[in-house]
Amino acid sequence: MIEENLFSVRMRASKNGAHEDGGKHISGGEQISTYSHLKDAVNVLLDKALTHSRGNPDFMQIQIELIDKPITKCKPLQVGTIEVESVEEGQLIARNLLEQAGVPIVCIEKAYQQMKECSGLRGAILFDIHSGKRVDDRSDKGVRVSRMDWLTTNYEKWATYNNMLVSQRVKEALVLATKVNRHPATVAELCWSDDPEYITGYVASKELGYQRITKLKTYGDEHGCRIFFVNGASDLDSYINYLENEPLFVQWEEGNDARVNRKK
Repeated sequence: MIEENLFSVRMRASKNGAHEDGGKHISGGEQISTYSHLKDAVNVLLDKALTHSRGNPDFMQIQIELIDKPITKCKPLQVGTIEVESVEEGQLIARNLLEQAGVPIVCIEKAYQQMKECSGLRGAILFDIHSGKRVDDRSDKGVRVSRMDWLTTNYEKWATYNNMLVSQRVKEALVLATKVNRHPATVAELCWSDDPEYITGYVASKELGYQRITKLKTYGDEHGCRIFFVNGASDLDSYINYLENEPLFVQWEEGNDARVNRKK
């Protein structure tokens, strides 16, 4: 029956024209929805685009596409929150976590040197830990991770169990980090938002889990960052296809999880 079909619903919004015409990225998001809930999914994404702190878009695209392949289900990464007093402290911790995850120091330094060039992308850049160079070919676009979601009821149970506030932002970020770091080519991920009102970012990897750092930029800064540190010896075409096209649901089960780790 058509109600059993699942659809990928994706939104992107920009100002001063479309992204490919040089427009400023405002917002992006996506959900996986049944046919009967498509209107709700579209409304959620529409509201996100029209109320973003980066401004009012004059270009928006919402795309609905049938998912015609099996959906992988996996549990979310373990989560930790690291409270810091300053951006400098937060960035130092982020570098240390990346090194713990297996990213060479010289690669970390090269990535930081190139960050300003990549801050306007609506997707991620792929940075090879061996060469210390960007290895995707998406120029100003970056790689957009797609076709992923987490049922709201299941996410809320997870948040309650872990004594966390229910946050759509955290849900979306954790879903993305879980999908990205599930792939064997991913060594680690570094991210903070381009939202000027949100200064928390994270480092994620298979071993470290999803480590939130409360200050990775100053309030009012619209420069974001999303870097996937990858093993460039892997098949990058297959890796990008996984990120962009393979559908994934995050699913949590009580009793098969550890409590959220908060530390300073």
